[in-house]
Amino acid sequence: MSGFVSFVSAGPGDPELLTMKGATRLREADVVLYDDLASGAILDLARSGANLVAVGKRAGRLSAKQHHVSRLLVDYAAAGVRVVRLKSGDAGIFGRLEEEIEALRAAGIGYEIISGVTSASVAAAQAGIPLTRRLTSRRVQFVTGADVTGELPADLNWAALADPEATTVVYMGRRTFPALAARLIAHGLAPDTPALLAESLGHADERLLRTTIAALAEQLTHAGAATAAAVILFGALAPERG
Repeated sequence: MSGFVSFVSAGPGDPELLTMKGATRLREADVVLYDDLASGAILDLARSGANLVAVGKRAGRLSAKQHHVSRLLVDYAAAGVRVVRLKSGDAGIFGRLEEEIEALRAAGIGYEIISGVTSASVAAAQAGIPLTRRLTSRRVQFVTGADVTGELPADLNWAALADPEATTVVYMGRRTFPALAARLIAHGLAPDTPALLAESLGHADERLLRTTIAALAEQLTHAGAATAAAVILFGALAPERG
């Protein structure tokens, strides 16, 4: 008998942001395949005796290959067990979910997707601001700052990203943001456009930096290798809370 896979979205790291449905699936699972950013205290919710398997991928570090992760999902589920694939943030946002679903479909294995809180929402909430503004930011757009090679994607919609009346969220873009900011400014976005860098969301070392796109690009140009996960927001952000 084939097993079943639950894709559980863990949020950015704070266990209290995990949905009740996600917590239930963790307690029921026989095997949990988890990302680096979805580990820590959240794994304490897994039942005693569950097999916990680290399959995280982090830039600049030795990581599990995607085809290996997909193969593990198929093999465990084919053995008839309940599998949780624990992904950070929301599994459907830049989480390589499509590749893993395709592998399960090809093997005839059932699955479900349990949505979660993405880091964009948490970053705005922690900064005390909304992602949208009724008069000045009626659109939110999510973009990846790195392609499959780790470089800034060449086919981004620069006109949309340089729209001063949108809120833009950049995932996996800390290293490439200086190049991204230069292209945005070249396409007409003001250098003093507000920006927010949010690091280690949901963790004890969480850090929020309110700045501008030009100042942030300058800072990240001279920063060392990244050791913390980060998301960057820019555009028509609400003023800092008083």
